[in-house]
Amino acid sequence: MYKLYTRPGSGGFVVEAALALANAPFEQIDVPKTDRPDQAFLDISPLNQVPVLTLPDGSSITESAAICILLAEQHPEAGLAPAAGAPARADFLRWMAFMSSVLYPAVLRFYYAPRYTADADGTKAVKQAAVAEMDRGFAVIDTALRGRDWLAGKEMSLADIYLAMLVAWHPETDKARAAWPEIERLWARLRGHPLMKTLNTSHEMWPA
Repeated sequence: MYKLYTRPGSGGFVVEAALALANAPFEQIDVPKTDRPDQAFLDISPLNQVPVLTLPDGSSITESAAICILLAEQHPEAGLAPAAGAPARADFLRWMAFMSSVLYPAVLRFYYAPRYTADADGTKAVKQAAVAEMDRGFAVIDTALRGRDWLAGKEMSLADIYLAMLVAWHPETDKARAAWPEIERLWARLRGHPLMKTLNTSHEMWPA
């Protein structure tokens, strides 16, 4: 059985979605925010971050995008991502890498600005730059969504749920919904998805 270390409002949202869509049983362990975590948790998450997924063989993996890609590979019958070798697989990998390397770090810089500057008065500039980077990245994805229903292929994948999670973290949600109509179109579909509604009750990613 899997073990998912997570907390509400974290990147564990998309991993919970993946496990649920795969009908994979898992034990959920909520990890409190603390600067002094148990050593046992640091052993599997050296940066003291969630989510962490412990696999049935006892090994653990961090990084939400990597976890999603792995779960898609281990549960191909669930259709969590385009199959290896399918034409849409390249888009899936591209956008998962793009979102995890461009958008997710920008979100972290905004909400944890003091980590990213040694200047006590520099957090405002860090936040401003982070929002600018978010806006640039979301604009790229919005353009890519024109003429297509989903980010990768003709069916919903974990890339779409990952995108919905990230745009929900934008500090100006109303602005985001107006600025990127293609993302809002996709996000609206997911907001109406029964599983997303269920997960949103505990994660509170967007207003119900």
